[in-house]
Amino acid sequence: MATGQKLMKAIRVFEIGGPEVLKLQSDVVVPVPKDHQVLIKVHACGVNPVETYIRSGTYRRKPLLPYTPGTDVAGVIESIGDGVSAFKKGDRVFSSNTISGGYAEFALAADHTVYPLPETLTFRQGAGIGIPYFTACRALLHSARVKAGESILVHGASGGVGLAACQIARAYGLKVLGTAGSKEGEKLALQNGAHEMFNHREANYIDKIKTAVGDKGVDVIIEMLANVNLSNDLKLLSFGGRVIVVGSRGPIEINPRDTIAKESSIIGVSLFSSTKEEFQQFAALLQAGMEKGWLNPVIGSEYPLEKVSQAHEDIIQGHGKMGKMILLP
Repeated sequence: MATGQKLMKAIRVFEIGGPEVLKLQSDVVVPVPKDHQVLIKVHACGVNPVETYIRSGTYRRKPLLPYTPGTDVAGVIESIGDGVSAFKKGDRVFSSNTISGGYAEFALAADHTVYPLPETLTFRQGAGIGIPYFTACRALLHSARVKAGESILVHGASGGVGLAACQIARAYGLKVLGTAGSKEGEKLALQNGAHEMFNHREANYIDKIKTAVGDKGVDVIIEMLANVNLSNDLKLLSFGGRVIVVGSRGPIEINPRDTIAKESSIIGVSLFSSTKEEFQQFAALLQAGMEKGWLNPVIGSEYPLEKVSQAHEDIIQGHGKMGKMILLP
């Protein structure tokens, strides 16, 4: 180790595999920011399902080993590289991506993926903004092109992306319906923008949604589990309706004829297909939401870094998920 290098605790992954490949190390060198980069002292880091797919090798992008997972951090600027004008040491920030990985005491990020965190939100809440809120923005505004007065059904409304979608859709003047797997989840979504909730564990919940939306059907469906729901979704849509696929854990058989009479669409959404400009647009919208008070991340389970394997198990196995799961370095 060169003299003057600082060390930190960080999670390192040396091989693709199950949650057990997440290793806590206390001798990882703290990175130094280069041009247009900042170093963030991490106060909290979000845990997202995509991080479990990357770790297990099922995601389309394969990581270069070894690596530290994590993109959504919130904390304080520790130091800045050349060319950084928007931030200074001590600023409260959150990120939508990192260069060095967020499951660590310090994280390096490009300055254009870092945003001011207002005093009205805690660091835990800041760690809940990144992937969930930017994904919800892309799904609603870019993929679905929602309009005020339309109806939207958010499947899995009590999870991180689901709650973000409810808050944004409500702020944009949509009628918001949602599904959750527990009474607590239903209540949480109702407190965060949903007008009506349905329990997806009830055998006849699809019929209840049909009754609620009437003959017209629902204009937009935000789908977190397409391999279970897509066939039903197509039957719930209005004319010109669209299913926005945020997540799927396997194949499903559908009848394409269900799309013909209604001229409906199935559209996939991938946050990291967004351009730099689109990220800036989403950030501006979210910043306005923070100022107006409708952007309010709900925090669920919290884990210390050494319990990260448990967090990865829980986010995939957890039923009736509530709010955003975070790590505290």
